[in-house]
Amino acid sequence: MDRTTLVRLALTVAVAISVAIGIAWFVVDRDDDPVSGPAPKAAEEVPLAEGSQTEPDADWVSETASQHQIPVRAMQAYATTEISEREAQPGCHLRWNTLAAIGSVESAHGTLGGGGLDAQGSSTEKIIGPALDGTNGTRAIEATAESTRLHGDDEWDHAVGPFQFLTSSWERYGGDADGDGEADPFDIDDAALGAARHLCVAGHDLAGDGWVPSVFSYNNSMQYVAKVRSVANSYAD
Repeated sequence: MDRTTLVRLALTVAVAISVAIGIAWFVVDRDDDPVSGPAPKAAEEVPLAEGSQTEPDADWVSETASQHQIPVRAMQAYATTEISEREAQPGCHLRWNTLAAIGSVESAHGTLGGGGLDAQGSSTEKIIGPALDGTNGTRAIEATAESTRLHGDDEWDHAVGPFQFLTSSWERYGGDADGDGEADPFDIDDAALGAARHLCVAGHDLAGDGWVPSVFSYNNSMQYVAKVRSVANSYAD
């Protein structure tokens, strides 16, 4: 085989590879790819209160809440959850700004609908999402006895609370963060812990490539991931 033939063969192979790559690029729906895109900037680590291993510094909580226009009670929950997950799931590297960004997007930190959070962290107005009946782009999820107890609809499920948990997700990830004897998705402390467990499941490392698939698993939309990233970045400044 002469040199000209070899060059032609090499060019043919290169063109074939390029075409194959191009076809793959258009066939793959990149908008549905849950592993693309960077993690947001990591906010500063929550400082501990003097003499405590579980509580955030109160002055830091107040100042950070004021700086970012986050209700202090919500900020306390986000900060406390970051501290607890350092011990429970250190490989996850969860920072408060990711939790706060999800809380912002899902319910404006528990204030959606004109309500707020009381001193115990409970929503003064229960935050209940629309019926998941298969209309308006929602999935059709039938109610169960447990879901009806949470939102009152005996036909269709609804997402509930400041972190908008579905009943099935809450049954898997929910917890009693404040030690009052009840795992309550309407309680910002319990809901933040449930969200942390959801985000850190399957060994996700939120300091790197695990952040996007983790947030995508929370809400299967890359638009949602981008919005949460944007808010999280704003809180990291």
